[in-house]
This record gives sequence, structure tokens and C-alpha cells, in this order.
Amino acid sequence: MLNTLRASLESDSSFPLGVPVSNAKAAFRSLLKTIAASVTLGTGNSLGPEGPSVEIGASIAKGISSFFARGVETRLSLIAAGSAAGFSSGFNAAVAGCFFAVESVLRPSSAESSPSLTNTTSIVILSAVIAAVVSQVGLGSEPAFKVPEYDFRSPTELPLYLLLGILCGLVSLTFSRCTSYALTAVDTAQKDLGIPKPLFPVLGGLSVGLIALAYPEILYWGFVNVDLLLESRPSVDGLSADLLLQLVGVKILVTSLCRASGLVGGYYAPSLFIGAATGMAYGKFISYAISVSDPTFHFSFLEVASPQAYGLVGMAATLAGVCQVPLTAVLLLFELTQDYRIVLPLLGAVGLSSLIASGQTRDKDVGDKTVSFGSKNDGTDEPQKSFLFPSVLSHSSALAEETSDLSDLCELESSLCVDDSFKELKILEERVLVSQAMRTRYATVLMSTLLTEAVALMLAEKQYCALIVDNNNLLVDFVTLGDIQEFCEFNRARTSPAKVKTPLISEIYHVNNENGRKLWTATSDMDLLSARRIMDKHGLEHLPVVIEHVKGQCGHPVGLLDRECINLTCRAIATQDFLTLFTKLQRKGLK
Repeated sequence: MLNTLRASLESDSSFPLGVPVSNAKAAFRSLLKTIAASVTLGTGNSLGPEGPSVEIGASIAKGISSFFARGVETRLSLIAAGSAAGFSSGFNAAVAGCFFAVESVLRPSSAESSPSLTNTTSIVILSAVIAAVVSQVGLGSEPAFKVPEYDFRSPTELPLYLLLGILCGLVSLTFSRCTSYALTAVDTAQKDLGIPKPLFPVLGGLSVGLIALAYPEILYWGFVNVDLLLESRPSVDGLSADLLLQLVGVKILVTSLCRASGLVGGYYAPSLFIGAATGMAYGKFISYAISVSDPTFHFSFLEVASPQAYGLVGMAATLAGVCQVPLTAVLLLFELTQDYRIVLPLLGAVGLSSLIASGQTRDKDVGDKTVSFGSKNDGTDEPQKSFLFPSVLSHSSALAEETSDLSDLCELESSLCVDDSFKELKILEERVLVSQAMRTRYATVLMSTLLTEAVALMLAEKQYCALIVDNNNLLVDFVTLGDIQEFCEFNRARTSPAKVKTPLISEIYHVNNENGRKLWTATSDMDLLSARRIMDKHGLEHLPVVIEHVKGQCGHPVGLLDRECINLTCRAIATQDFLTLFTKLQRKGLK
């Protein structure tokens, strides 16, 4: 019920963000989400409170900024301070809260909207300290979870921590993929089976409850279950390595189900749980393997620390991998343990985990960006610094280049999405069709076209790609300037000057086919959000548009869509909506 009411408020975009009525709606949405998070966590579902805590801080900051802050920089500074306060109070860790604000709010913002680092840092530090003090007064000075007794034996075991970092990175990737699959499955069930959306949280809670009959540790008990994994309480027997591994898999499954079904909460607490279980299981396995190893291998020089040390490092490494906040993860664990010895293995494990988990995003960013003629990389290396109309969408990110990275974070951890621009952009893209944004001027070539002729056509049409069609004008593939240059450089290194001949488009097409490149298309009646998801999923910068998909073929091309088109169209329509509303208000005598 709460989700349905909140969705009805989000879908009503009749007022821009600068109007008081819209501010009241935004505040009410945050209140509803906070209540929904309390219900979710209070009933034991497998999510965490830190994400909603951050959102409460950010929402309060947004409300203050709408009344008192006039500049974009000041608004972003206040949001960063509010986010730091929410994180600091959630973990009782002021230093980690400061770094969280830098990594999650300030770093993703564009250069044009970034505030003065000196002024923002002072505001963020002050906010985090005050929040931590208030939290300690109200909830006590104990850390979020009890740090167990642990030890570090020797620098020679550092490679073992690096292996743990790799393992946590793979677990983080699995976690992210599982969440994506769960979200897709729920969306498919809603559309194809007609299951009402308000029913999914019920099904999600039921599924978690049934699974918890066999694995009660996966329920949210605050951080008591993390203490259980780390064996922080002497009166509680430790769990075996095989049970810990089972808990990792089950926790990933139930957390993904909770998130996909519409239950509200964060991913920080589940990430810490999964990391603790992974690290403890790894530590126990290493200790057992060395104790039973053949004496001829002479492992006696390797002094292995207790499993608790690996559990603590695993928590930070998994948190960094899942939520992509490596500095925050390192500072959080260091602040809680207050032990310099943990820093070196911690940095190594967190760095590797974050690197592995971010590999998919890096591939997505590279996409089809290959070097082309001139100073631009296929026409796409220069970031588009255009913004949607300031009163309609938030200033705090350049949407064309930042949306992909931000959406990854938002899809996985909705409570950390402190920038309204993603939500507003998603609503806008859902109502705009591809036909409104696509380029209608584009170059088309045949398989028999010479590469020199193809480049001349691209130059004439001022495009950095051309569509390949057959004799019936059915789409076959597309080729970019980057593809052509890469092909030419590759062949120049292999072919002698005496045998050089002008290649055909068909040769590049065959090379792309051998490399496994698939052709993805959009239809003109598809909404922009669906088209952008195809581009994000497959790392595309260009998406050919066809009238309709012909069985066994791609159809007749009618346009070409790229990220610049999407950004420009959304910006223009948002501005148009604002001007229309402004005119209506002016006619009513409202200023």
C-alpha cells in the first residue's frame, strides 16, 4: 500500500521541483519510504537500514536547500552533508560518513555542478560529527557490530588476503547479477502474467519467511547475526565452513528477492553479512588446508591469522564490490577496529574486489568507443555537459554521460540514489518514444560499398556511423568510423604495400561476425527508457531504429539513436513542459 501511494506521487510530474507543492510531495514520498523501510526491516526481511538512513539525511538536506539555497553548488553541498550524516549515524562512524559523501555524492557529480571542495568538506565533516554525537546520545556509543578478537600473524599471508579480495569480487558480481535477474523476472511476471504490483511485496516476504525456516540467520536482526558469523559472542558456537557458504548463497537469493519484490531497504547490511560469511568460510578453509597439508611442502613458515581477521576483511571487500565505495569500506572497518595492522590486507582485498566488480561497468563505458579519425574517439569521447531544465530536474549530474553509472548504483541500491535527476529522467524517458529522439538523417551502405565511399557518405551526413542494408533495404548491421580505422590498421600491419587494395564493407561485416558482435535494434514505437536499457546492457553507443521487426530479419531502417539524441530530446521536452506550466501559472496570476 505504501509503495502504491508513493508511486502515485512519483508519477504525478505536473509540478516542477521548484514549486512548494512538489516539495511537499517529495517530502511525503521520503516519509512513506521511511515507513516502508521500517516495516520491511521490523518484520525481518533481508535488507538493511543504512540506505534509508542515508536517504533521510539527503531528503532533509534537499528540503532545506529548496528553501534557503539558491545555487547548484550549495544544494549539492547540503545533500552531501545530509548523506554523510545519515551514514555516520547508521554506523556510528563519522570518518567513514565523510568519505561516503565524497564517493557517492560529490564524485559522481559533473564538473560544472561540483561545489568548492574546501567549503563542502567543512560542511560534510561538521554534519557527520554532529550526527554521530546525536546518535551516540540516543542509541549509545557502541559500534554497529561487535568487533571480535582477531590477530595478524605475518606479512607472508598477504597473498591470502589478495585471494580473498578476488573471491569477494566474484561474490559481489554474483550478487549484482542475481539482483538484476530478479528485477527482470518480477517485471516479466507483472507484464506477462498480470500479477498486480502491490502483491509482490507479500510474495517477497512470504518467500523470505519460508526460506528462513531452514536458514534463520538470513533474517535481519540488526547486526546480531553478523556477530554470530564472526563468533564475537563467546557463548555462541561458531558455524561450520560449509554452512557459511550455504548462507552466502541463500542470503544473495533472499536479498535479491526482497529488492525485486518492492520491499524497501539498503544493501549495506546484507553486503556486510555476505562478506563476513565469505571471509569466515575462507579463513576456516585456509586454516584447515594448512593444518592437514603434506609436511614435504613446508608450510610451517606461513602463520595464518584467525578466521575472524578474514571475516572482517571480507566484510569490507564485499561492501566495496557491491556498492562501489572502496574508500568508505576501508575507512569504515578501520574506524571500527582502530587497528593499523588491518590496513594493508584491507587495502589489497578491497582494491581487488572493487576492481573485479567494476569490470562490467568499465566494459559498458568503453562500449563501441574505438579510436576514429580526428580528435574524437568515434565521436563520443567528449562528455556532453548538457543539463535538463534546472527547475524540472536536479542540477547535480550531467545526464548524458552520468546516467549509465548512476543507474547501475540506483538499480542495485535505490536508497543510495540521492540525486533526483535519475528518477525524473526515468519518468521522462518512459513517456517519450524513440521516434521523437532518433536521427532521421543517416548514411546507408551496401555490402559491396568501398570503405572510402562509406567514409565519404558519413562525412557528407556528418555522422560517425553508417547502416549496412541489403538490396531490399533490410538492415544487416552498422559500421562506425572506429570500426573502419581499426580494420585498416590491422590489415596494414599484415599486408605488404604492393598488395594493398581498397577493402569493402562486407570484409568488416565478416570480421564483426567472427568477433561475435550481435546486432541490436529498437523500433520507432518503443519508449526511450527501453531503448536506453538495451544500450546500457550491451555497451552500445548507437542503436539502429527499424519500423518493425520482420521475422528472421531486422526490418527496414528509419533512423539512428544515440545517447546524445536521448539527452537532447529529454532536455528539450523537460524545458517545454516547464514553459507550458509556467504559462498556465502566469495566466492564473501566479508568479
